[in-house]
Amino acid sequence: MSSHSSHGRAVLDEMSPLHRELRRAVPEVYKGFAELHHAAFEKGALDVRTRELIALAIGVVEGCDGCIASHAQAAVRAGATRQEAADAIGVTFLMRGGPATIHGPRAYAAFCEFAQEVAVASA
Repeated sequence: MSSHSSHGRAVLDEMSPLHRELRRAVPEVYKGFAELHHAAFEKGALDVRTRELIALAIGVVEGCDGCIASHAQAAVRAGATRQEAADAIGVTFLMRGGPATIHGPRAYAAFCEFAQEVAVASA
């Protein structure tokens, strides 16, 4: 798993201080985004696991490593399985083509990294 670690935890660790700094500069913008995030994940017809898998797939389609890492971690926490993540990522190949074949494996590596963290923590 160590060869894949640069797509999960390392991305979140790199982005965290950058987010904090910008959040101090534009707190109201971050507050608005947090409200939007909360609304998007509010209980509804789709459960949080499914919504996080959708967000993970969109992260792949957009080529956003931060989105991939964040939603891979959240999907694991919401109970998604490796196969569910793989299936969601597989759909991105249809929707984005070649670029998804680059970001898709990164997303799967990030998901597996966070799944391994959870497995170790619960062992």
